[in-house]
Amino acid sequence: MSGTNKRELAKFEADGAGPAIILVEPQLGENIGACARAMLNCGLTDLRIVNPRDGWPNEKAVSASAGATVVLDRARVFESVPDAIADLHKVYATCPRKRDMVKVTLNARSAAKEIRAHWEGGRNVGILFGPERTGLFNDDIALAERVIAIPLNPGFSSLNLAQAVLVVGYEWFQTRDDLPPDETLFTGNSRPATSGEMQNLFDHLEGELDQTGFYTSEEKRPSMVRNVRNTLHRAHMTEQEVRTFHGIIAALVGRKKQRG
Repeated sequence: MSGTNKRELAKFEADGAGPAIILVEPQLGENIGACARAMLNCGLTDLRIVNPRDGWPNEKAVSASAGATVVLDRARVFESVPDAIADLHKVYATCPRKRDMVKVTLNARSAAKEIRAHWEGGRNVGILFGPERTGLFNDDIALAERVIAIPLNPGFSSLNLAQAVLVVGYEWFQTRDDLPPDETLFTGNSRPATSGEMQNLFDHLEGELDQTGFYTSEEKRPSMVRNVRNTLHRAHMTEQEVRTFHGIIAALVGRKKQRG
């Protein structure tokens, strides 16, 4: 393995820490592979499989994983749910339908925050997912402390197994501390415009608007100026876009002078 690949693997293994995903009696290898793909999307690598119907290992799982073979290679197979969760401190069960038992139920987002707190506190956590057709059996749910619900359209809330894993995994991934902030990302060769460049644009635009008599009321002028500036600020303009806007203003002013 090259030095670069070793570094990438080391980073991945650090990112891969997280709750165990436990598939209880999954029916199709393709579904297991799709779950592995969803797990790796969210930095999860601890896959546990309880009594897979079509046996293990499964070539169809490999082909459906879209390259997430590192998850499949590390997967462990168990004969029962108690065996699969024996080393865990906290166990959650996904359950799409109400059952005749009393359990604290959390949505996926709230559960992810709670699981993150457990994980960072040094506790091993696992999440149970049931068979494709039936979901978890009541005896399996009884082994979990809490239930995770995924609220969806009441008229059509059906999810396949990999979709359920992805939703829960995504909410887990969103609890990371190193996610980039929610902001507009600038791409291409142009950088974000500086405050000074934006001020020059405002001065140019407002000066020409003054010349055309746009501001008909001196009392309203300050609020109109603020509105125009706020509008342009919301555009998160790049340096190139600012220069283009200067050109547009100059072209419009030039045409007006020509007509005059």
